[in-house]
Amino acid sequence: MHENDRDLLPEGLGDRLPQQAWASQTVRRAAHDVLASHGYARVETPVLEFEKALASRMAGVRVRRMFRFMDPVSLRMLAMRSDITAQVARIAATGLAPAPRPLRLSYSGQVMTVKGDGLDPARERLQIGAELIGADSTAAAAEVVELAIETLRGAGAKGVSVDFTLPDLVDTLSAGALALPAHQVEAVREMLDAKDAGGLVDAGGAAYLPLLYAVGPFASAIEQLAAFDVDGVLASRIAALRAIAARVEGKARLTLDPSERHGFEYQSWFGFTIYADGIPGSLGRGGTYEILGQAGRDPEPATGFSLYPDPLVETLASEAGEERRLFLPLGHDRELAARQRAVGWVTVAALSEADDAIALSCSHRLEGGEAVPLS
Repeated sequence: MHENDRDLLPEGLGDRLPQQAWASQTVRRAAHDVLASHGYARVETPVLEFEKALASRMAGVRVRRMFRFMDPVSLRMLAMRSDITAQVARIAATGLAPAPRPLRLSYSGQVMTVKGDGLDPARERLQIGAELIGADSTAAAAEVVELAIETLRGAGAKGVSVDFTLPDLVDTLSAGALALPAHQVEAVREMLDAKDAGGLVDAGGAAYLPLLYAVGPFASAIEQLAAFDVDGVLASRIAALRAIAARVEGKARLTLDPSERHGFEYQSWFGFTIYADGIPGSLGRGGTYEILGQAGRDPEPATGFSLYPDPLVETLASEAGEERRLFLPLGHDRELAARQRAVGWVTVAALSEADDAIALSCSHRLEGGEAVPLS
């Protein structure tokens, strides 16, 4: 026998069947309802762009994560988007360059990567996000964190928690109070990421050891960080973290890991990761960053977040209640059927006498003008 592989999908890609597709659309609709209510206008971007455009708009964008190939029309390299944020940055710097700032934009769509992340083999993910362009102040960061929490909760997440970080912490300290030779900075950063005390000492970062203990529930961790900052180098950042935490107090559990860098390739002074109960791993992250402007223009500050709610979609699909589906027999009253749909019924019309209401997953049948339950 010959193996028939015509129906196989590439590794890391998959279909969404009706229940999952419904859950995905429900999450997207709920998220955009929240974003729109806060004044974030929706934009849509193409799946493909020139590689140069995606790679050069923001620092830290990793081209190696993208599918790339030659455009037969322009003979230039194209790339499939792995992150919509860079595309929104392009829109802000070009088509919406004259728009008043701060500019509030939202988006959603599928993104693709060459490989999955860690133990997750998925190479296609749903991304939903918002960008506040023209501001990276404490007030902007607080608005974005609060919006991310509300968006995730609106989409159905329970028990939201947020972990704050300072992505440029090592750069800030190594340039002043805790000076390091340039060749040691990356090693110290890696050991802090790995929470490796011995490795941190070996890398020449013994003075950074207290940062490994300024981790955990926000209230205690921020005090540890403040005690570490004897020279006041981090005073403005600590004050900003306290202000952001005060803004979202009671809306989510808050933690702090000031030296965390994983996933914060282009964020500057502030970053956060967001989680929810019952969902393995994080559901997204955000923070402050810079958009490279047009030639001759200075970089523009921005703050935003991206959610990757596929695990939430799967949970919602598995927990969804039974749908009210009304079977409409041949010759049914079409006006009556329309009224049933108007009050919330999903109707399934028979196309022949052979159609079976139960086989078509209907819960009720229209008889004598009434919706009669099916046993």
